[in-house]
Amino acid sequence: MSNPVLVCVFRGINAYDTLAGVLEGFTQRREKLTTSGSLPQAIMALTPEVTFRQAVLFFTEADFVTGKTYTLQEHTYHSLQSLCFSFSVGESWRCRAESLFTYLHTGARVLCTVLLIKPSVWSQNLAGILRNLDLEKFTLVGMKHIDLEPAIALGLLPSEVKQDPAALEAHCTYLTSGTALVLCLQRPNAVKKLVDLLGPEDPKLAQALDPCLWRAQYGISTVHNGFYGSKSYQMAVRDMKLFFPEGLCCAKCQTLEEEEV
Repeated sequence: MSNPVLVCVFRGINAYDTLAGVLEGFTQRREKLTTSGSLPQAIMALTPEVTFRQAVLFFTEADFVTGKTYTLQEHTYHSLQSLCFSFSVGESWRCRAESLFTYLHTGARVLCTVLLIKPSVWSQNLAGILRNLDLEKFTLVGMKHIDLEPAIALGLLPSEVKQDPAALEAHCTYLTSGTALVLCLQRPNAVKKLVDLLGPEDPKLAQALDPCLWRAQYGISTVHNGFYGSKSYQMAVRDMKLFFPEGLCCAKCQTLEEEEV
């Protein structure tokens, strides 16, 4: 125990799985570089409960803080992990920072996301889709019909589609072929929850994974897959500003106000 240790805290979406992957890669690289065992060993907490117990051993409420820079991500109780650590936070940061202990207790933040129901799908299945949204605890805070312009349709497509001219033309032709229905939805962890419910872009793959996924139920091909959903918090903010520039029928949440600033 004569050597010091570095203790760090990280926060992010799917934080435990992400950090585990990073540490696995670190371990593999270390084994290739040396056989002496002299390089640092890394240990991480595996559950939120263990994380909290370890955090209070090393930090006080005044020390353990995070700045507003990180409020652009979705935060959940399960998004914190500990990796043996110790560092101090400057006073200039602390005066405008928010305690990460508070996040552990308060849980997930209420966020907004955007769901676009593609042409022909919403007119035939709207009642069922709205019922599913209600069952998943989404609150509808914005809704409008829209005829997509080609430039806007292009901005909604994944990068891999844009690399295939034939697929790009097929997607854009379909998205601009009729009226789409755009919904702005609100709930804790809204972005990730919606992405998880929609499933893969390919309805056949979604069907193989889980027939209850929405693209498995309503999609028939990678082009006619039923839905577009914001894939990240940053994209959700972009989509809200794009489709609802006039505002939403809900009280603004803190994260959205921070984005507008």
